[in-house]
Amino acid sequence: MANVEIYTKAFCPYCTRAMRLLTAKGVTPQEHDITMGGPRRQEMIQRADGRTTVPQVFIDGRHIGGSDDLAALDARGGLDPLLAA
Repeated sequence: MANVEIYTKAFCPYCTRAMRLLTAKGVTPQEHDITMGGPRRQEMIQRADGRTTVPQVFIDGRHIGGSDDLAALDARGGLDPLLAA
């Protein structure tokens, strides 16, 4: 199973949507809560090529993007192969 990381904030509906999709795929991602900012937020921005919105999803260190990007990847059949790696 792939290593999945997700940066989230409290009360974020897009974060909830991404987490639900990953959970439905049988994945328990490593969640980084950046609600209060701090070094994890800076880490996310650096890893996500300057993107500041949440969620930001990474699979085996590869930046997937946000909730819409994750859903689009799944819709075109690209998510399952990445998760199975």
